[in-house]
Amino acid sequence: MDLKSVKGDLELDSEIGVILPTYCEAANIEKLIYEIECLNLNTSLLVIDDSSPDGTADIVRSLQRKHDNILLFVRPKKSGLGTAITDGFTIFLSLKHPPKCIITMDTDYSHNPEDIMRLVLALENKYDLVVGSRYCFQGKTVDWSIVRRAISKLANFLASLLIRAKIHDYTSGMRCYSTNLIKSILRDLHSQTYEIQIETIRQAYLRKFKIREIPITFTNRKKGKSKLTVNEIKQFISYILLKI
Repeated sequence: MDLKSVKGDLELDSEIGVILPTYCEAANIEKLIYEIECLNLNTSLLVIDDSSPDGTADIVRSLQRKHDNILLFVRPKKSGLGTAITDGFTIFLSLKHPPKCIITMDTDYSHNPEDIMRLVLALENKYDLVVGSRYCFQGKTVDWSIVRRAISKLANFLASLLIRAKIHDYTSGMRCYSTNLIKSILRDLHSQTYEIQIETIRQAYLRKFKIREIPITFTNRKKGKSKLTVNEIKQFISYILLKI
């Protein structure tokens, strides 16, 4: 990847990289970045925006003038969560000083920024991938419909048949990856959309990396609209059934 397309200080030297994929998150991105900055961790924030028509990228550009640890990569069109995450992995690994671990999370406030430190601490305890789990002991979801919960449970059941990694939540988007793990699996990640969550766990498990989950609370978005489309659900299910 040509880093010339990435705007910001490419000489950053941070312990933690945070990937923030965005599409029409103008209502959330500024507050989210502010809360991450207030954690006072040694972080680099990488916003990957799919040319949001609501001006999300412009908000991030204004924040870059206040915070020198924010990177921005604007893609020409909406290209899917899977490619956003793999692009984020590639960018962080291409920096002169790659972070030691990389966080992925949603930018719609479904995930609590305060959980970042919990994920990092769990990873430092000799793990390679830590999943913020909604379904392990003390994990939970808030304001979910019965239908959404049923779809999520079904997806996780199918994923457990495929991978058998002895975890409860294969589809959570809040995670912490070791850089060593990402280096090992990056060339084998081909997901376009939400199946990236299962594919990364599968590749880690096949290579015998250590995986752990810790409980988180997942809260349904308060502002903006869900980006999940019917086509993306079809791709997600097709990936699981094909691999099984």
